[in-house]
Parts: sequence; C-alpha cells; structure tokens
Amino acid sequence: MPPPDPTPTFSLVGQMLRAPEEIARVLNSLVMRGEPIISDLGGGKLPFRSRLRFVDPARAYLIVELSPDDAANKALLARPRATFHAEPGGWRVEFAAANPKPTSPNEGAAGIRLRFPEIVAGHRRRADERVPAPQQQALRCIIDAAGVMPFDGTMENVSKGGIGFLQYDAAISLEPGTVLKGCRIENPSGESIVVDMEVRYSQLMDLADGKQVQSSGCRFLNLSAEETARIEQLFGLKQ
Repeated sequence: MPPPDPTPTFSLVGQMLRAPEEIARVLNSLVMRGEPIISDLGGGKLPFRSRLRFVDPARAYLIVELSPDDAANKALLARPRATFHAEPGGWRVEFAAANPKPTSPNEGAAGIRLRFPEIVAGHRRRADERVPAPQQQALRCIIDAAGVMPFDGTMENVSKGGIGFLQYDAAISLEPGTVLKGCRIENPSGESIVVDMEVRYSQLMDLADGKQVQSSGCRFLNLSAEETARIEQLFGLKQ
C-alpha cells in the first residue's frame, strides 16, 4: 500500500475552520497519517509530544496518546486547555482543546481525553508561504489593550494584505481565533494607531541571541480605508 499523501485533500491556506464536520475531517486526517502533535507547555520548556489516537464521530471529544515524558503528561493534565500543532508536509495545523482528563479503562490503552476543538487553523509554514520582504522596523504593540490583561509585544512583517506578526513573551499562549481588542501600535516618534486583530496561529521562535518568543500571525479586523493607510504609513508600506 502506498504511503498516505502528506498534503491534505482540501485547502487550509490561511483558513480558520469552525464547522464541526470540517474540523473532524482535518483531525481524522492527522489520525490516519499518524502525524506527531506537539503542545509547547511551559513556554516551550516542556513540550508534550504525542499523536492523535481517536476523534469521536459525535464530535464531542478526542483522545491523544500519552507522551513518553511523564512530566509533560502531568503538566498537560494540570491545565484547563492546551494548544496543539502538527506539521504534515509543508503545512501547519493548529487547534486548542479543553478539559484534559485521563482516559477510562474501557477506552483501551491509557491516553488523554480532551473536548472536541471549536476551531482549527491551517496555513503553509512561513518558510514556504512568504517571500522575503523589505526589512521593517518592529514597532511596540500594547496587545489586547482594551481587554482584561494587556501585555507588551512588537508588531512586524506587516503586509498590504492585512496580515502582521506579533512577538511577545514565550510564556503567553494565544489560541487561533482569539480576538485582541484595542491593540495600540506605536512608532518611536509617538505616532500610533489602535486596531483589533484576530490570531490565526502561534508558534515559538528562536531569536539570534538564543531567547525564545511567541510569534503569532494576526489579521487586522474591520479596518477603514483611513486605518489601512495609517498602518501602511507606520510600517513604510506606501510606495
């Protein structure tokens, strides 16, 4: 039997899947391919490495295998929810699942049961999907400034298509579909703009100095023509 095709039979480029049947189709494809899944616990210091074993046909739950690292299993079970990612072929598939619990004896080999995800995000890995862009200055961003717990980061690599990349503390985790309200982007001269953004995906990145940060691809939401022009001005996108 030939090995399964590593690329999905459906397009996930830049998509946020919310329909349960579409989410189940993606997750079942990971099960059939035996794709490794990873959850970067503890800011990436304690990665949980596993595989998806089962997706409930009624779309109520899923089961993942135990990690070989018992400390990672305990860390996952101690959390209310976790974000997982897989990289089949040139793709990155990301989803968050809540309420991790040990499986019961009648569910076969020991594993961890989690609630069925509400969103699955998919995209090409950045190395594959983006051509080199002119260097932009990273601007300070007060992330989720209109939310409950704002935090500092930077915004860079903004495209005219309305996508930009946030970098922030590795200990913070933003799930796909998270809406960040009232983010304030500021340049060194004090000029700023306030925008809402939706997180498309997040991943840990290694900086040149060895430090790790979280990087989230984000889409600007509901921009007016004036706000679009303002962002292009701040990031030097105007011709």
